[in-house]
Amino acid sequence: MSGPIGILGAGSWGTALAVHLAAAGGHPVRLWARREELARRLADERVNRDYLPEVELPAAVEPTADLAALAACGPILVVVPSHGFREVVRELLRAAPAGRRLDLVSATKGIETDSGARMSQVSFEEGMAAGREVRFAVLSGPTFAAELARSMPTAAVIASETTELAAELRERLSTPRLRLYSSSDVVGVELGGTAKNVIAIAAGALTGLGLGHNTLAALITRGLHEVTRLGIACGGKARTFAGLAGLGDLVLTCTGGLSRNRRTGLELARGRTLREIQEETHMVAEGIRNSLSIQKLARERGVEMPITEQMVAVLYEGKSPRRAVDDLMNRELKEEAEL
Repeated sequence: MSGPIGILGAGSWGTALAVHLAAAGGHPVRLWARREELARRLADERVNRDYLPEVELPAAVEPTADLAALAACGPILVVVPSHGFREVVRELLRAAPAGRRLDLVSATKGIETDSGARMSQVSFEEGMAAGREVRFAVLSGPTFAAELARSMPTAAVIASETTELAAELRERLSTPRLRLYSSSDVVGVELGGTAKNVIAIAAGALTGLGLGHNTLAALITRGLHEVTRLGIACGGKARTFAGLAGLGDLVLTCTGGLSRNRRTGLELARGRTLREIQEETHMVAEGIRNSLSIQKLARERGVEMPITEQMVAVLYEGKSPRRAVDDLMNRELKEEAEL
């Protein structure tokens, strides 16, 4: 694994990773933007005014709109919304020279709405369809883009079913301010990062309703329980959900003011519609779309996820957040540890 680090996606998280890995890690980084106009502006102005306006791009960050320029990078971090992940990976595989193995690291917290595929599954499917060798890993954990870009101490998880790849990436991508732990539980890390976004929308709604710390603590705890329940049913390991990619990410997203998903819940509590919320920002709150994906996956696996069910009703069926809270509180009583 050599050459520059490639980053597919010049949103806030992709830009933050590029800035941090170049500044704190000392790596040359190629940052791909889908729009050529954005890539030119990033190169000229050395700041991403659309997504991370307060942070300057180091000289070692090379913006580009040419996917072929990333084919020689190792590894390549794919940092695009889940609904665009498959298309970007497919285009990358077409642009990369034949016979070259690609090491892809997903930093996307989501699953496809229609197929229910996790990003590891999408990468495998696209690699097989293209007849290409693709090694895959996932990067996840409690990470706000703006804080990492400022090199605030951060810890996260890098997971791959190939133990050697996880260890190799752990060493390659860690910096004095980004501490990475390796894992083999790709399923658990991916689902932890995806499902917690739905709980975070609920957390924002509770906060917006002024329901206090008791309510929020109960939501986070029970939210972790249902995320863990789904993860185990899909083949994840229970201990993963007690770690950075589970509990750590959930707490951050449910309580941090920089969370887009939490902000969505706050706006819902103020009586705003989903359409109004989405129309006023170009940022993607993955929990909105993935609430449907998680609900579908849970039903297929026979997993009870009452918070997720209520959030789908609030987001897509016009249910009021306050009524959703009442319905959750009046469910049948049961033992706490019951799965």
